Amino acid sequence: MIRRGPAYTELSLYVWIDEHDEMHLVNHLGIDLGETPEEIITNLENRNFDLDNVPASERHGSMYDHEAVVRDVESDQPIRYNANPKELYEVSGSAGHVAALAVRLDTFPMDDRTQMFYIGTNNPDELEDIRRHIMTTFKELPVSGEYMHKDAYKLAKKYGKDSLIVIEKIGTGHLPEMFALKAWGERFLKHIPVFKPYFPDRLLQTVSNVFPNQMPKRIDDYYEKYDHYLQLEMAGDGIDEARAYLKEYFASASGDYFEADANEASKAATHRYVTAGVAIRYQELKQDSIDILPLDIALASNEYKWFEQLPKEIEDQIEHKIYYGHLLDHVMHQDYILKPGVDAHALKAKMLKILDERHAVYPAEHNVGHLYVAAPALVEHYKKNDPTNSFNPGVGKQTMSKHWGVY
Repeated sequence: MIRRGPAYTELSLYVWIDEHDEMHLVNHLGIDLGETPEEIITNLENRNFDLDNVPASERHGSMYDHEAVVRDVESDQPIRYNANPKELYEVSGSAGHVAALAVRLDTFPMDDRTQMFYIGTNNPDELEDIRRHIMTTFKELPVSGEYMHKDAYKLAKKYGKDSLIVIEKIGTGHLPEMFALKAWGERFLKHIPVFKPYFPDRLLQTVSNVFPNQMPKRIDDYYEKYDHYLQLEMAGDGIDEARAYLKEYFASASGDYFEADANEASKAATHRYVTAGVAIRYQELKQDSIDILPLDIALASNEYKWFEQLPKEIEDQIEHKIYYGHLLDHVMHQDYILKPGVDAHALKAKMLKILDERHAVYPAEHNVGHLYVAAPALVEHYKKNDPTNSFNPGVGKQTMSKHWGVY
């Protein structure tokens, strides 16, 4: 997502309630769908407009200055997170305080050719050096730059194997149906005493052990040699830029790289994708004894020592740390599998205090929901969209009272 940027649009169709409790339908799609709400919704639903002749608009369908922002590796602030005040506009960042019916987004040309460069090192500073050079000197921005730590790789290889096989063999198109089937199985079987909770996950995990190792040899070899991995995907002319730079850089650096073939690139990307579900699968298999603490954070763009170093007091409470994320814009996912008996809420408070000292923003990619306090700019956005606090009250740990408790 390095080139496309965050989820942002100024082109939308939404319902909002004004300060007098009057409901309005706002059409900022830039498409003539009629005058009355009934006409607008009916024409949109039935596609009664020319899809091939949608007029241009002065409003933006993506974050217009994203490239300049993401290239700023000297910024002492996080550069990509959902609650960024610069990226709050009507439905963007509304968190349900309006009823979004449709959005219009910019599309981008499909790449004719791409190449993944698989990078391994035992020194995370080398990955930061690579990041800074690419983002400040390359003419072409990367397609993506996905980071994984050795422990995340190991756990995903064991607890994400079944998901990797399903995605590789069936594709993502059928995932919603399969998740729905699994959920139905859990609901049905939980009423039968002989079956343990989350039996479908336990069955899938057992079956996955029958299948052979899914990871290509060169990627597994890097797991044996290195602690940190970067999947750098380039497109077009950027491929030659990366090829020349990495060859020169690793002539003296301690790590190494290779150009992944199509199978290696697919397996590496899918393996990184399924890592997001590893902590949950682990907990479901051992739910009687452990808890998990998932965090997604945005670090300051200029933070050179980005790899987390925890004090011993906290380390001693953690069984496994699963580090993965989007290195090029310093958005990291850090999932912690806690030791039995550890109070997850108390530990989370300590972890967040450390992140505050690092001037990190959290959550980065997820919404604040009812777990985090919304930042002042985000609260103002909620109030502007929903002055009576009628839609989704309480989000961001705000008041549930009508009119935000003012009257």
